[in-house]
Amino acid sequence: MTSSITYTAELDMPREVVLFLAGLLRAERVRRRTRAGTRALGEFKQAVLIIRWLVDGARIARPAADNAISHATCDRYVEEGVTVLKAQAPTLQEALTAAKAAGYTHLHLDGTLIETDRCRALGPNGADLWWSGEHKQHGGNIQVLSSPGGDPLWTSEVRPGREHDLTCARLHGLLDPLAKAAEDGLITLADLGYVDAGMGFRLPYKRSRGGTLTDDQIQYNKVHGALRALAERANAQLKMRFKALRNVSKCPWKIGGIVAAALVLFHREQAHKQLSPSVNAGC
Repeated sequence: MTSSITYTAELDMPREVVLFLAGLLRAERVRRRTRAGTRALGEFKQAVLIIRWLVDGARIARPAADNAISHATCDRYVEEGVTVLKAQAPTLQEALTAAKAAGYTHLHLDGTLIETDRCRALGPNGADLWWSGEHKQHGGNIQVLSSPGGDPLWTSEVRPGREHDLTCARLHGLLDPLAKAAEDGLITLADLGYVDAGMGFRLPYKRSRGGTLTDDQIQYNKVHGALRALAERANAQLKMRFKALRNVSKCPWKIGGIVAAALVLFHREQAHKQLSPSVNAGC
């Protein structure tokens, strides 16, 4: 017979961010008129549970056991956290307004695949909607708008992994707002997956079949590629910081909300890091 060993662990997230989420959960309980003492966990412990799930990518069974709650209760607590965090995520227009206020000259748009467990769902033509032929993996397509330096500013809802980036961008209504932003001097850099996206986008030159690129076009592509590499940094930052985004075992249609929740925590943590030096200097 084996016995488990209890040990102390540290949550890799500033306390201020945990308190922020706890405040959102408290407000939601007030809105729902939840009676005191009817929940297995208080708001702070629930916030810790949710952030731990996002940061560590732990299966629901582990935090459920550690908090002596059922699998169903733990899953519900995580869902509640994702919902209240998602409500705080910036809209596309808010992200563009903030980018202009920050003085950005350009943005990056890139699609990333959030892997998910096998979930066969056939479309009208019999193709598996969630299977990405490019990545050879089931998953959901998330569009990520990022700053020139590669910090994620906005994330989309999820689309099935089979869909191409341009199709997803159109369905999310990105093309017109980004074209308008370009008219105001804020262009969007993207890869060849966004060919025909419109005047708001700056893409690399594509070599025609049997043709060659000019020296100027080759040089342009090098500069474009160097700048565009930072778009991959935005995707990597989210997936490296929040391991739950590496593989989502929940319903794939919930992926967009989970990514949005991670984005809100990412923004809060970054804001805390920027504030911390000045706070420490005044101590």
